Amino acid sequence: MPGAALRYDVNLSILFTELPLLERPAAAAAAGFAAVELWWPFAEPAPPDRELDALHRALDDARVALVALNFDAGDMAAGERGLLSRPGGSARFRENVEVAVGFAAARGCTVLNALYGNRDVRAGEAAQRELAVQNLVLAARAAARVGATVVIEALNSVENPDYPITTSRDALALVDQLRFAHGVSNVAFLADLYHLARMGEPIAEVVAAWGSRFGHVQIADSPGRGQPGTGELDLPGVLNRLAFSGYDGWVGLEYRPVGPSADSFGWLPRELRAAGEAVR
Repeated sequence: MPGAALRYDVNLSILFTELPLLERPAAAAAAGFAAVELWWPFAEPAPPDRELDALHRALDDARVALVALNFDAGDMAAGERGLLSRPGGSARFRENVEVAVGFAAARGCTVLNALYGNRDVRAGEAAQRELAVQNLVLAARAAARVGATVVIEALNSVENPDYPITTSRDALALVDQLRFAHGVSNVAFLADLYHLARMGEPIAEVVAAWGSRFGHVQIADSPGRGQPGTGELDLPGVLNRLAFSGYDGWVGLEYRPVGPSADSFGWLPRELRAAGEAVR
């Protein structure tokens, strides 16, 4: 049984996308899950209250917990991968911080993902790093007020050629910079095992070495980003290792289903889908 001691949630920004956003929490609950996560689901960094309230009602009605939420990362469909390091996106990111933190706090969500942002050749790497650190400190301080952690994700360069944080070492180095140079303690590494695998990292070794430093984990099989069993990763073995690594957070299912989303969970026994903390 894969990672039987772990807690699993469904990413509603990539699964159940055959349904409107507000119907996805109920679909996840019907599939047996007690928890979900989301990329920033709104077109604006500070959407109208009615849109925030509608999502709150959908989560309440489905009785699912929100356990991870992305800050606004820009137009992901158009290739944007975060705003915090980009001079042209920094103001939008800052406008979103209090909104995202407030929504997370209202849901009891304690993980907020801040995507770094693509390279801007006009700004330069050093200037982008400085801006990213400033914005991460701002976001982490806001998150700390509600007991949340800001996580930093590495994306693979095969599919994200302009994204500079591409390995576990890159992400951990940024976490350490924030912790030791800026005194920010509520930051951690989001280990997306799919992206790390696409970068050729030895996943079992990464989990064994760094599992206790993970702030969140996401999975998909590689290549193809399908559900476990559709690619080459030994995800059951990796998940079992993760369960003994010191990691005590959630494992987000962030894969593209092969066929209808509801039919993609056969690899995960139903009793494990509802494991974890009580929902709201």
